[in-house]
Amino acid sequence: MVMNNQKLTKKELNAISWRYILGSQLNWNYERMMSSGYLYGMLPVLKKFYGEDPLELQDMLRTHNQFFNTNAIFGNLIMGIDVAIEEEDGYRAKDTIVALKTALMGSLAGVGDSLFHVIWGTIFGSIAGTLAQSGSIVGCVIWVIANIALLFGRAALLPLGYKQGVKLVTTLKDKLSAFTNAATVLGVTVIGALIPSVVKATVPFVYKKDGVELVIQDTLDAILPSLVPVLLVLLTYWMLGHKKLNSTRVIWIILILSIALSALGILG
Repeated sequence: MVMNNQKLTKKELNAISWRYILGSQLNWNYERMMSSGYLYGMLPVLKKFYGEDPLELQDMLRTHNQFFNTNAIFGNLIMGIDVAIEEEDGYRAKDTIVALKTALMGSLAGVGDSLFHVIWGTIFGSIAGTLAQSGSIVGCVIWVIANIALLFGRAALLPLGYKQGVKLVTTLKDKLSAFTNAATVLGVTVIGALIPSVVKATVPFVYKKDGVELVIQDTLDAILPSLVPVLLVLLTYWMLGHKKLNSTRVIWIILILSIALSALGILG
């Protein structure tokens, strides 16, 4: 066993962070999910730490190519903690690293998805979209700035994980579950509030017979205001839950369905 006495520089940490950002979804598959992207980010570290022993290097390559799936943004944080431990203990940390990745990838996936995919995107996306709908270019600028800030903030997570190491895990361990639940509730609340203000769909059809008119939209509003937008959102979520339907296919289905129903005078 070759003892590791190599230390990573700040430049190397930043390079590793950007490698993971660019390759985190590399060769994504249902067998090992993000393992290839994680291994791609870790490759310079593994070569530096274990390059003197080909057998250790091969074993660590296989270790880091095991199943890995978490929120892509928080993957930087996990990798930073991983690097800190391997720098300290080298090959002896193999089992620790496997346990660490397994323990963190699930909990941080929940936090990251709620925080970045739901809250961050919903808040800045709704602000940007609303301004864009009114014809203001500020909406586009806000969305671009928000994503640039998220990108560079993500890059800073790996050095943060490296600096804090295991201490960061023990500090947040008892708070992750509560934070995940709170973020999820907030995200669902925000999405629910945005449905009637962003999704515009009505039923203009008016039923007439023997001098009696029935305005379908008024009837639907009496049952539940914004019922049609809610049903469209539920239909979209239902379709996204099917393996054969990805987001692109669902967008096309909704687009074609909207055009067809609008042409028939059912949706407006």
